[in-house]
Amino acid sequence: MTSCLAVGLMSGTSLDGVSTALVRLSDDPLAAQLVAFRQEPYTAAERGAVIDAIARGRAHDLSMLHVALGERFAGAVLQLLAGARVAPRDLAFIASHGQTIWHEPGRATLQLGDPAVIAERVGVRVVSDFRSRDVAAGGQGAPLVPLADVMLFGHPERGRLLLNLGGMANVTWVPRRGVIAGAVAFDTGPGVAVIDAVTRRVDPDAPYDQDGERARRGHPDLKALHQLLTDPFFDQPPPKSTGRERFGIEFADRLIALVHGAGGSANDAVATATALTAETVARGIERWTPPPAPAGGDELVISGGGARNPALVELLAGRVRPRPVVPFAQLFFDGEAKEALAFAFLGFLTLAGKPGNLPAATGARGPRVLGSVTPA
Repeated sequence: MTSCLAVGLMSGTSLDGVSTALVRLSDDPLAAQLVAFRQEPYTAAERGAVIDAIARGRAHDLSMLHVALGERFAGAVLQLLAGARVAPRDLAFIASHGQTIWHEPGRATLQLGDPAVIAERVGVRVVSDFRSRDVAAGGQGAPLVPLADVMLFGHPERGRLLLNLGGMANVTWVPRRGVIAGAVAFDTGPGVAVIDAVTRRVDPDAPYDQDGERARRGHPDLKALHQLLTDPFFDQPPPKSTGRERFGIEFADRLIALVHGAGGSANDAVATATALTAETVARGIERWTPPPAPAGGDELVISGGGARNPALVELLAGRVRPRPVVPFAQLFFDGEAKEALAFAFLGFLTLAGKPGNLPAATGARGPRVLGSVTPA
């Protein structure tokens, strides 16, 4: 395939919902152009089913959720195509990341959303299960977006940091666009997952901290923050990745208990969770990426759900100064579409028989062709 249309499908650890991106891909020159993008938020019931499966899913529950998510993803693809007035027959493939249910770095990773259901409903071949091969090769299975960061979103002349604030936060240092040597990428810890979990605990009707309002009305509990920062993950050098298994509901409950035990309010707990994300991102950048260039530049480009939280962005901007913080959309396109487009790009590499992982980021023994292909 030298040029084709494809759909990238992403449902991340933030549990916001399903993102679908219609992408035109080419390999001469290597490029990925966003044609159309659509987001469908999960309902409270859908989000609850995923959270419950992560916490205590039985074989029956996981099997049924696998099929249900496949149906949900297929419907989202068809809605995207209808809006873009593109027929399924015009697609070369669908690349589905799936919904992560379990991620134990270096040991096992599980994403649900049956690709057979997607292929059957849409009538298009599906590339899926991107993470397993990297894990089998001794890698973490994450992060996988860094190769797209390097090949598509790096600065053409100098270094650039790209930060995705999804459920978990991951950062990529790109020396220059297309240059893999010297690239660094890793998960820094929680992005919005802990903020969201704390918000839902203190206000069950709120899916997340809208515009960072609760964080702004509260004050971070510095003693609680210090205790939370002792988690060994934060001092672990790259390659490293994490998920809700570590920074999920139990971690959020611990944070709330620490804040409330010191007499803090619900808003103080949300503010503490927000400060935790900003601090761990900043520390990760300081410890494991090159220092900012003396002449300026080396901007931090942010995307993901957390980029829409002004309280979080302001805290982060203050911590990474003098590096400028730049919204991904200011340079490219809607940052919410980035990961879906990135997986379309990875699917393109899979079908071309080219590696999709960045061993420096995942710790795998070497480059690997990722994913499994389900025929139409």
